[in-house]
Amino acid sequence: MSVLNLKEGKIVDYSNAVSSYKETKVKTASQGQLVLMLYDAAIKNLDRSLELLGTNLGEKINPGNIENISKFILKTQEIITELTVSLDFENGGEIAKNLFSLYIWFNRELLEANISHDTHRITAIRNQLNELRSAWAEIAAKTGVESKTVSGVNIAG
Repeated sequence: MSVLNLKEGKIVDYSNAVSSYKETKVKTASQGQLVLMLYDAAIKNLDRSLELLGTNLGEKINPGNIENISKFILKTQEIITELTVSLDFENGGEIAKNLFSLYIWFNRELLEANISHDTHRITAIRNQLNELRSAWAEIAAKTGVESKTVSGVNIAG
């Protein structure tokens, strides 16, 4: 985004500032906050895909939206894959194993939903991600999570 700075009489590009802000936000976030950010982004992408798909049964998909629908679903799958690889099976025990199975299922369902443009599948995954997000938010709020390992998730890299 470029803006004219009236004091100095020149155009200033703020796109780098926004990018830097987002990068700083991620770098300074606690582990719990990072997990919440991933869930938020996944939910947001599925909401966008659902908006483009339309919610009325039998409604035809605008062919111009198909590529963007796919991009939003694929981005969600990438986020879920990031959540999957960050699981800490050593410390997470049964929770990590259950999340692993759930994330694999989410990605499989999203693959099928992307192919068939199935709003029911996308909505089901979106709702389940929202429930998981709420659970993580509650855990983070109660424990003030700042450690490298959060109930079976290791985002340390």
